Amino acid sequence: MPNDQYEDTHSLNLERYVPALVTFLANKLSTGASSLYRELFGIGIVEWRLISLLVVENGISANRMCQVIGLDKSGVSRSLKFLENEKYVYSSVDPEDARRFIIWMTNKGRALHDKVFEVAIAREKLLLEGFSKKEVDTLIKLLNRLNDSVSKVNSFRPNLPK
Repeated sequence: MPNDQYEDTHSLNLERYVPALVTFLANKLSTGASSLYRELFGIGIVEWRLISLLVVENGISANRMCQVIGLDKSGVSRSLKFLENEKYVYSSVDPEDARRFIIWMTNKGRALHDKVFEVAIAREKLLLEGFSKKEVDTLIKLLNRLNDSVSKVNSFRPNLPK
């Protein structure tokens, strides 16, 4: 790790601190997407993420959604309730565990997905327009490597003096 990443004053250099850079970028993208999707489609970014996931992995539990997307249960629960009330998804009891529900996308939900998808891809294209294909491929590889490190980082507990 480069020594110039941190200043001598024990403060973060926010221009080089990777967790902050990733968080700031994600927050700005999420806020912008949520605002646009609410205006155009009546859903926010969390609902979009859940619908997107169901297209890839339909018939999954809310817990699985939380694991994949990295959202807390209460946020996912609220969004699923909204999506179910709007008939974009429905739930059924898990045949393997009656305490769990499985979430399924409806045809109406798929139609919504397809509309939002076009806007999401256009936003991604704008985001990456200054990058070459090779740079985008490298960025994706690096982001996947960071994602693979998250569980190790989140389980880290320092040995602090008592």
